[in-house]
Amino acid sequence: MEILDRLKLLETENARLRKENQALREQLRLLLQQIERSQVKKDSHNSHNPPSQDKSNPPRTKSRREKSNRKPGGQKGHKGHHLKMSDTPDKVIDLKSHYCNACGNDLQDVPADLLSKRQVIELPPIRPIYEEYRQYGCTCPKCGNNQVADYPAGVNAPIQYGSSVESYLAYFSVYQYVPYQRLKHLFFHTFNLPISEGSIQNLLQRASLKAGVVYEHIREQLKKAAYLGGDETGAKVNSERWWIWVWQNALNTYLHASDNRGSATIEACFPEGFANATIGSDRWAAQLKTAAANHQLCMAHLERDLIFLEESEKHPWATHFKKLLKDALGLRAQADQQQYPFQKGEKSAWRLEDRLNRLLARPIVKDRYPQTTKFQRSMIRYRNYLFPFLYDLRIPPDNNGSERAIRNIKVKQKISGQFKTGQHDFCVLRSVIDTLIKRNLDVFTYLSKIMALQAS
Repeated sequence: MEILDRLKLLETENARLRKENQALREQLRLLLQQIERSQVKKDSHNSHNPPSQDKSNPPRTKSRREKSNRKPGGQKGHKGHHLKMSDTPDKVIDLKSHYCNACGNDLQDVPADLLSKRQVIELPPIRPIYEEYRQYGCTCPKCGNNQVADYPAGVNAPIQYGSSVESYLAYFSVYQYVPYQRLKHLFFHTFNLPISEGSIQNLLQRASLKAGVVYEHIREQLKKAAYLGGDETGAKVNSERWWIWVWQNALNTYLHASDNRGSATIEACFPEGFANATIGSDRWAAQLKTAAANHQLCMAHLERDLIFLEESEKHPWATHFKKLLKDALGLRAQADQQQYPFQKGEKSAWRLEDRLNRLLARPIVKDRYPQTTKFQRSMIRYRNYLFPFLYDLRIPPDNNGSERAIRNIKVKQKISGQFKTGQHDFCVLRSVIDTLIKRNLDVFTYLSKIMALQAS
């Protein structure tokens, strides 16, 4: 009996130790998995972080672009650009020899033939033009009324800067990102025009008020659009965290500065939503909550998220899903080439949709792959926002247009550091400038027209 009791005790102890060993092994596996994941850092190639925040050590020198079959340099069919000579030069300098280098004979009266010509481009000195308006009055001999001539609209002070100065300031500050202090020096040394930083700020504010009509027109155009992309980026305003929002499509760009990153900003700018539009975005909740006809998730953002999942949790589901997105982009390229979208139920598109459904239904162990599981749940929730771009060629598969629009904000802040004031003025003027660029209209010419037509 004692031996049997001893055996039972040893069996119990062995079972307890085996169970404890199994638990410790599981803990060790989880710890090793966490260590492995922590070694995978998020940067621009596997997350939404911009390249400027990459902190690779040593710095990355290898391009992340996939290798193509194209040769380096200009591609076949690309038109080169070079300086062209003017047919009507402003100044002509004739070069004729007065004597013969060989014998010294006088050649001044000998007819000469034109052999060749060369042109040099110079810029003239720039001087401001002072336009003086003189107001006269007289007494009507018939009724005795003291008649005084009116000053033109916008001429409000004894001396002031004109609309052309506003155009140049808007062009240099908002389009070329020149900070206020450098603008002051630029105008003094280049245009021979003294101007203070306070005057620059006031004139930019005046320019944005004049551009307000165009800015509102852009907003109205986007409200009626069939597609627009939305995004937002952080911005410093007097050392406080603000956000610059953008809504844009192929023809319009609308920027708005706000201290709120939530739905309140969208409701303030577009309270009625976008009844006719599909909105492209990067899965930011506020963008996806926007009332719209449909939504389109950015394929580029999803691909980077999947790269992170591949590198950190290494579940094959992420690789299969990334391949699915790549195949979807391949189908879109076919549709673009044929200039005809896929139809619902069409064979190629149906196969892709079926693969998507099977991937979304595939079970993933949540405890072992929490981030992959979370991403899968997100894709299930937004399943109908993945492939609208296959069925409507007006919808791009990415949100790169919005990324390009907000990149201007980052460049401005890289140069100037932050907005102390004028963030709203910048958004108004930059919206107009980007819209002019998209419509292939000369930026400075049309800025000048807007400043001249809108009376102060």
